[in-house]
Amino acid sequence: MRWLVDECVDAKLVRQLRRRGHDVVHVAADGSGSPDQQVLRRAREEDRILLTEDKDFGDLVFRLRLALPGLVLLRISPEDRAIKGDRLHAAIEQFGTGLIGRYVVVEKSRTRARPLLFVL
Repeated sequence: MRWLVDECVDAKLVRQLRRRGHDVVHVAADGSGSPDQQVLRRAREEDRILLTEDKDFGDLVFRLRLALPGLVLLRISPEDRAIKGDRLHAAIEQFGTGLIGRYVVVEKSRTRARPLLFVL
């Protein structure tokens, strides 16, 4: 899968995704400080699912009705940092290519998903 990982996401998760064979671009490496709308535009242009911990992206996508390949929001508190990778990979296993066209929220004890309004 092709991912654009927001700069707020730990580099450890980026490494884990790459080790599992995913094509990953980390905003922290070459776009640090980019405004949210620029990050969304990049995800669209590069046809990548956006992985973030910033819930503002969900608000932007639905409020502005933006097309996006997919959006995954990690909503796991910093004190539960150790389980983020496991929960993310469980969501990837659960949805597979079904992540495309969905807004998926990964929490400590559950994963929720809903279709995006506009998909590329």
